[in-house]
Amino acid sequence: MDNITSLKLFWPESVLTVATLAMFIQDLLVRRSPRRELVLTVGALFWLGLTAAALAITPAGNVPLFGGLLQHDPFRIFFGWLFLGAALLTILIVPKSQQISPARLGEFFGLLFALLLGMFLMASATDLLMIYLSVETVSLVSYVLTGFHRHDRKANEAALKYVIYGGVASGVMLYGMSILYGLFATTHLTGDGGIGAQLADVTSRLFLAHAFGGQPAAQLALVVAVVFVLAGVGYKIASVPFHMWCPDVYEGAPTPFTAFLSVGPKAAGFAVAIRFFFAAFERQVPGGGYVAVTELPWPAIIGIISAITMTLGNLTAIVQTNLKRLLAYSSIAHAGYLLMGLAAASTEGVRSILIYLIGYVLMNVGAFLVVIAVSRHTGGEDIRDFRGLGTKAPLAAIALTIFLFSLTGIPPFAGFAGKYLIFAAVVQRGGFWFVLLAVIGVVNSAVSLFYYARIIKAMFLEDALDERAMSVPAIYTGVLVALAVPVMVLGIYWQPMIRWATNAFGGGFAL
Repeated sequence: MDNITSLKLFWPESVLTVATLAMFIQDLLVRRSPRRELVLTVGALFWLGLTAAALAITPAGNVPLFGGLLQHDPFRIFFGWLFLGAALLTILIVPKSQQISPARLGEFFGLLFALLLGMFLMASATDLLMIYLSVETVSLVSYVLTGFHRHDRKANEAALKYVIYGGVASGVMLYGMSILYGLFATTHLTGDGGIGAQLADVTSRLFLAHAFGGQPAAQLALVVAVVFVLAGVGYKIASVPFHMWCPDVYEGAPTPFTAFLSVGPKAAGFAVAIRFFFAAFERQVPGGGYVAVTELPWPAIIGIISAITMTLGNLTAIVQTNLKRLLAYSSIAHAGYLLMGLAAASTEGVRSILIYLIGYVLMNVGAFLVVIAVSRHTGGEDIRDFRGLGTKAPLAAIALTIFLFSLTGIPPFAGFAGKYLIFAAVVQRGGFWFVLLAVIGVVNSAVSLFYYARIIKAMFLEDALDERAMSVPAIYTGVLVALAVPVMVLGIYWQPMIRWATNAFGGGFAL
């Protein structure tokens, strides 16, 4: 599609671009208003609703946009709704959190919309340079929001670590992309002449092998390039060994942004990974399945990273006492579970990732919301601050228990549905090593129950350090109920998630 025609399908991103500018302008206009906080929140909800309307009226289809830089398809639409849901929860949480000053609320919302724009582009990027630019957009805004408390030493330290790790990961990823460009003389993943088309063509593969002095040399160059690109993607999803920034950033950033960071950019990172690997290294066959177009063992590489990531995340979470750091290592572990679905290299594997992400947004944001509610009352975020929560705020304690059981993967909660489908996809792939990967996933889920149970024990079986009554804002109570109910319902009735994921990926991409 040419640029003018592409704009007709680019409405959500266009609205987000305007929303980013509008929030900064609105922030200036209402600077002296006594109802500044309410006006800015309503403004943010208005622009988010306008983006949702633009996404809803976007015509269905599967077409390249802007000369193949982006792809409009159901996959893009799926992640768009996921991002908007996470953003809605964040906007509702922020005003009462006491962690974002009303004087800087408009700035926060403006940056949040810029972050959303980058995530939308990540979910639809089918060109190496577009992937890089969208990842950098998300990263740069994330650095700013992590260090949003400019006078907080912990926030500054977290932002600095985030920048350093992000800069290294981005540089390595860009170098890997340059190798791919040297191999294929194109940055497009899809379309005629794209990397996927060249790898699927036997003549092109023979020419590539000849140009590099034989098949082993060409294969080695391709493996190095893929591993380097994986560094950038792994950094966004916090997988080992690119996870080191995660605990410090989660602890130092404002908790409402931490909640968004734990689900939004992570989902966008998986969208990039799915498009990259399935567009370039897999060929769709009749019936919706996939076969490898090269001998590159990328599923094995992903599987090894998955096993290490979930194991390290869970074992390290056991010794944490700060809830934000504990949930950070939990987030690393969940990245490992999600990578299992990618390692399956199948339609079922991708659909299980999408289903898992739906439940993950609900339960992880819900868990952080309870952390915010407790922090408002006690000023702390350690496990000891949750003692006696079952007596002081029973609804919040019950909701957190539901979210933690769901994160563990215990039925009948949404987390169980996601993990079951991921494990099933890996087992269906067949072979000893894939079955072993599924077993490692099950064992890690059992390990995670230990540190989640510590929180539940503190809430219901230990006496509170502070006997003062705890007040939970009405908006928080409503959001907790709105999150806990679908977590329970979707753990029993999976069909809505399965239908949505099937519609998003179906038989795969029309490449």
